[in-house]
Amino acid sequence: MFGGGNMQNMMKQMKKMQQQMQKAQEELKDKTVEGTAGGGMVTITANGHKQILDVKINPEAVDPDDVEMLQDLVLAAINEALAKADEVIAKDMGKFTGGANLPGLF
Repeated sequence: MFGGGNMQNMMKQMKKMQQQMQKAQEELKDKTVEGTAGGGMVTITANGHKQILDVKINPEAVDPDDVEMLQDLVLAAINEALAKADEVIAKDMGKFTGGANLPGLF
């Protein structure tokens, strides 16, 4: 069914696509997203590898009598940043999978 040349060409295309995917995945490390909570009282910066890069807390958000609120704000900002990172990953890597979510790929 497939000639030797076609199969070899297909393998080259697959290897090329794999290299492009790997490069795109590496580039995600340099893409950053921010998650905020409390009207900007807490800002979390993460990259496309879901690593937290920076945490900014407005001093007004620090209330020794209500540490729980600050913890909630930090948690909410982290979750927002990671959700945005997921969007960046899906957008950047989706072009290789045609939008299909392939488990274990990323």
